Amino acid sequence: MPAPTVLDPLALFRLDGVTAVVTGASSGLGDRFARVLHSVGANVVVAARRAERLDALVEELPGSLAVAADLSVDIDRERLVATAIERFGNVGVLVNNAGVGHKVAIEDESLDTFRGAMELNVTALWHLAKLCAPSMIASGGGSVINVASMLGHVGSTPIKQAHYCASKGAVINLTRELALQWARKGVRVNALCPGWFQSEMTAGMETDDGALRFIGLNSPIPRMGFEHELDAALLLLAGPGSTFMTGQSLIVDGGWTAR
Repeated sequence: MPAPTVLDPLALFRLDGVTAVVTGASSGLGDRFARVLHSVGANVVVAARRAERLDALVEELPGSLAVAADLSVDIDRERLVATAIERFGNVGVLVNNAGVGHKVAIEDESLDTFRGAMELNVTALWHLAKLCAPSMIASGGGSVINVASMLGHVGSTPIKQAHYCASKGAVINLTRELALQWARKGVRVNALCPGWFQSEMTAGMETDDGALRFIGLNSPIPRMGFEHELDAALLLLAGPGSTFMTGQSLIVDGGWTAR
């Protein structure tokens, strides 16, 4: 049995001196994730395509680093991780948040749309985890948080987006496999699966009467989530509070998938 630890539960959510890479950080949930990780002491590296938004973000997060990158491009992913390691020495937390999704019926869904979603939502995530893992292993461990979706567990129709559901389902099972491969090397891999939260991807739903009625009728907690309602889940998966947790999906969806 391990020795008893000092009773300090809040310390389980601290990340002092840990380097955390957050993709898709130029808006929405990614922006929030970066702020939350910085607030508990992490050295935050933020990445997205929109450089001006990243620059504005890091001005508010002293000591953080912005890396403008197109995460659908392999050399940009390699540059992101290399830059983070060059600046801070290693990567302890990776938040794979960048993603794409569109509302489109499959009859109108192009091959390029499907391929693009799989590249950014799955291949980029796999590649970034692969690039960060050696640093994590060498420094004694780390945490990969793959931002999936409740729609990786259930279908989304009448909101039609086959590419999104397929890619997020792939993320969830990839999370399991990476967790198994790296568990004995100290790297934990879990998926954070939000429900209907306000973001660029859901823009307009929060003011659309039909969308709000749809959510209200189908969600046990009859509303969209607020961005702060993912904070605790993020910190649980990122920090020492989840050292015995890997390969799991943490679903924060107001009970949607419990129906």
